[in-house]
Amino acid sequence: MPRPQFNRIVHEPPIYSTFKPVGAREQSLEQILLSLDEFEAFRLADQLGMSQESAADEMGISRSTFTRLIEKSRKKIADFIIQGGLLTIEGGSIHFRNNIIRCSGCGHMFKTIMMKTITECPACHSNNLINLAGGFGHGKCCDLKYQNERR
Repeated sequence: MPRPQFNRIVHEPPIYSTFKPVGAREQSLEQILLSLDEFEAFRLADQLGMSQESAADEMGISRSTFTRLIEKSRKKIADFIIQGGLLTIEGGSIHFRNNIIRCSGCGHMFKTIMMKTITECPACHSNNLINLAGGFGHGKCCDLKYQNERR
C-alpha cells in the first residue's frame, strides 16, 4: 500500500492552462497532461533557476520527490515541443499560496493572497471577476486560515 500523498504548495495558478501548435485542430491532437505540481517544479527550476533543494523547500516536499516531478515535467514539455500535442495543466495534490483574478469587463489581471476576498476590479470596478484558482477547484481549501479552522 503506497504512502498517502501530501499536498504540494504551488505559488499561484497558471494564467493559461492549455497549449497547442498553431494551425492544429484540438480534436486531432494527443493530450499531454501536466499536473499542477509538475508545472510548479518546472517553473521553479527552469524559469526561476532555483536549486532542487530550494525548490523542494518552496513546495513543501522532499528533494527526491522534487527530482521525480521535474524529470516528469521536462519529459512532457519536451514531447509537446518536439511532437506537438495538446498540453493541458490540471490536477495534482496541491494548495495555492496566492491567486490570480481576471476581470471579464476590462481584462485586467491582478494577484492576491488566497485569504483575501476581492469583489470588484481595481481598474474598472466591475464585479464580473474570474478566480483562476477556482478554475482548478481551489478556493477555501487553499486558505491556510480556513484549513486551521477545520482541524
